[in-house]
Amino acid sequence: MTSDEGSGLSHVAPDGTARMVDVSAKPDTSRMARATGSIRMSPKALDAIVRNEVAKGDVLGVARVAGIMAAKRTSELIPLCHPLPLHDVSVVLTPDPSLPGIRVDVTARTIGKTGVEMEALTGAGIALLTVYDMAKALDKGMVISDISLAAKAGGRGGEYARLDGTGDAP
Repeated sequence: MTSDEGSGLSHVAPDGTARMVDVSAKPDTSRMARATGSIRMSPKALDAIVRNEVAKGDVLGVARVAGIMAAKRTSELIPLCHPLPLHDVSVVLTPDPSLPGIRVDVTARTIGKTGVEMEALTGAGIALLTVYDMAKALDKGMVISDISLAAKAGGRGGEYARLDGTGDAP
């Protein structure tokens, strides 16, 4: 009997220490996760980003690439995450004058033994941190918030969509 049997998948070994869950017996399935978040800022900072007038360059383009890179390196950042072969990572950054600020939507996909929720969440967080880094000279008071799982599909847990209506069908 493996330490996963009877206890559900756990990151706690029988001796109480943290460990990576053994997923080797799980079947490969198609998996998707979508995470969202936002960064609020001054209207002046948002306008500079939208007009591509920030001294450091194309904020949204660089943040998009940073989000993809972060999703790909999640297992190097989160100690007990499994390294996953990502088949697709999409990062969409949308200016929203009603915040004012930027909204991020990250979707990660793979076929594997474990989900891609952490990859989508990591991508969203790093994309927003990159916006902050590139625009902090314009507004040091920017606030990153609401990074959360919007939806997931695949695996034993099946489908999930956030109850606030933003977890559109996967």
